[in-house]
Amino acid sequence: MLDERALFLGQWGLRGARAGQGPSYEELVETEGRPRLRYWLDRFATEQVLEAAVVYGYFPCYSSGNDLVLFESGVTFTFPRQRQERRLCLSDFFRSRSEGPDVVGLQLVTVGHTISEYANKLFAQNAYRDYLEVHGLSVQLTEALAEYWHGRVRSELSLASGGTVGSSDPADLAGILHNDYRGCRYAFGYPACPDLEDRAKIVSLLDAGRIGVELSEEYQLHPEQATDAIIVHHPEANYYNAK
Repeated sequence: MLDERALFLGQWGLRGARAGQGPSYEELVETEGRPRLRYWLDRFATEQVLEAAVVYGYFPCYSSGNDLVLFESGVTFTFPRQRQERRLCLSDFFRSRSEGPDVVGLQLVTVGHTISEYANKLFAQNAYRDYLEVHGLSVQLTEALAEYWHGRVRSELSLASGGTVGSSDPADLAGILHNDYRGCRYAFGYPACPDLEDRAKIVSLLDAGRIGVELSEEYQLHPEQATDAIIVHHPEANYYNAK
């Protein structure tokens, strides 16, 4: 589930030369990217610095206007609505109370405090290249874990291959990374659900402290190598800008 392009290009800054005046991006991937990736994965395993953990759950819910209300806890998420285009809002992808109960998935994943401390030690030692590689890889491994667990959720909701709904996951990683499957995983802080304060509700509902994840006063997850999500299973759910 690791998005190599996001790692090599976005995190590690491997960019090929223009007009043939140096190695291409593809050449850099083979000579620098993948060898360094294998090197760090081997070190992570040997030094046991990854502590992957997940907490997730399903909550009966219903929509009311721009709100998504969780039955048992009474927790309410309020999402922005597009001012133009289709005027979408995340709550639109759930049934109203009169239509009967629906379900929303919530998840939070991390690869642990140890890898964060590992990266910070490299920075303190002025080993900046190593720091950037370790930090970037740990962030992308967190995203890979989130994508992997989203697949687990789709399977449990019978949305993935072999389910009863009739929608199958892609056979290859490229399809997974392009979201060629039913439903969407929305992380807080992004356009469809920009209110970071809602993270406090996720952390509380899932008891995130069980996996060592805490929330700062600025509503940032700690360790940094952690990410939350609200999982929408509606077949028309997609990523959009709420402005």
